[in-house]
Amino acid sequence: MAFTLPELPYDYNALEPHIDEETMRLHHGKHHAGYTKKFNAAIEGTEWEGKSVEEILGNVNALDASIQGAVRNNGGGYANHDLFWKVMGPNAGGAPEGALADAINAAFGSFDEFKAKFQNAAATQFGSGWGWLALDGDGNLQVYGTANQDSPLMQGHTPLLGVDVWEHAYYKKYGPGRGDYLTNWWNLVRWDVVAENFAAAKK
Repeated sequence: MAFTLPELPYDYNALEPHIDEETMRLHHGKHHAGYTKKFNAAIEGTEWEGKSVEEILGNVNALDASIQGAVRNNGGGYANHDLFWKVMGPNAGGAPEGALADAINAAFGSFDEFKAKFQNAAATQFGSGWGWLALDGDGNLQVYGTANQDSPLMQGHTPLLGVDVWEHAYYKKYGPGRGDYLTNWWNLVRWDVVAENFAAAKK
């Protein structure tokens, strides 16, 4: 069954003033839709058609060379954006609680230290890419950036929280101010969803 563009769990203008409606319409309706269409086209008729995106991206280096690049770029773009929309929402922000908060404090020293490390990873990612909080194969929390549409899934990690730092994610509102975008983006993070991701990944 082909992958479909997921609907946003909120209106296009719901993330104002931190992310503007025009950016959301283009980002979801054009960019994410394009990744979805090209991802389906890349795997159509191959042994990977019908498999989960996690399985496909987890084996990206084993894919036939003729489709590997298209799957890395478009499968990554499909999965990354699917997570991105879900971990954001209006009236969000704040700080995590419970097991996730404890794990962040244990791994990074404090929530503030985690935020600084995460924001630095995203802000200093050269060119297009993403900033991530992920759980590695040993069950440890990791913060890092990836280039283009590379996903933590490609290295056997489970992405818990991701922020898009491609220019199309922020340029209409912030221009070259990636740092301002990231600072405001924290107001949109749904820590309840990130905590659910963490609990599911720990099982």
